[in-house]
Amino acid sequence: MPASSSYCWWRRLRAILLAVFFLPPGYAVGSYFFNGEAHADWRSARQDSSGQAPDPALVSEAVIQVYAARAVRWRGALGVHTWVTAKPSGAQRYTRFEVMGFGVARGRDAVRVHEGVPDGYWFGNRPTLLADLRGGSEVDELIARLHRLSAEYPYNHEYRVWPGPNSNTFTAWLTRQLPELRAELPPTAIGKDYLADKAVFAPAPSGAGLQASLGGLIGFTVAPQEGLELNLLGLTAGIDFSPPALKLPGIGRIGFPVLP
Repeated sequence: MPASSSYCWWRRLRAILLAVFFLPPGYAVGSYFFNGEAHADWRSARQDSSGQAPDPALVSEAVIQVYAARAVRWRGALGVHTWVTAKPSGAQRYTRFEVMGFGVARGRDAVRVHEGVPDGYWFGNRPTLLADLRGGSEVDELIARLHRLSAEYPYNHEYRVWPGPNSNTFTAWLTRQLPELRAELPPTAIGKDYLADKAVFAPAPSGAGLQASLGGLIGFTVAPQEGLELNLLGLTAGIDFSPPALKLPGIGRIGFPVLP
């Protein structure tokens, strides 16, 4: 290939990368500040139920759900916070499995396994249901595995907003080892591509397919659920084939929604 052709090819690739990985986040940040969300008082924001989790007084079967909601304050301009919630058969309360950075620098555990509102607004932001699994003894066993895995998470005393490990690193770590959930995390789940133990290759967060990542900064994912995703500096862009959609950093999914 002539040198001039190689240069033109590189210029086109550079323009595409600029358009895909920098313009959408710029739009998302601008929209966040323009709409006044940056000045909202998160301390008084609602955290009550969004009405998506089944009422344990009416549903006795075991339930596991995965949620994502825009993060608090400036983080919400680009990313989401994700968590897993579960209720064993016959239980009257839900347990939330999530990572939070509050207090980690002062020695507090990052992993929080606690009773709470399963589908609560995350400081005013309505959550999106990503996975919904219900059943009997099989789901109860998965819930027991959730407890065991949460205790084995390798970054319980470490938290970094970017590129990880953070709340999305934890959720992706859980769902990779529980492929029965078939949970596809959104492209705005920054930190989901940060692999544990400095691994380069792993299953996709949905538990199937292949993911390659260098410290959560650059890599790719090819999987039946995620489709094709490219990761650059913690930002994710890609194409989903089933159902069809574009995935843009900061903005999220544009196209047909994923049904849990």
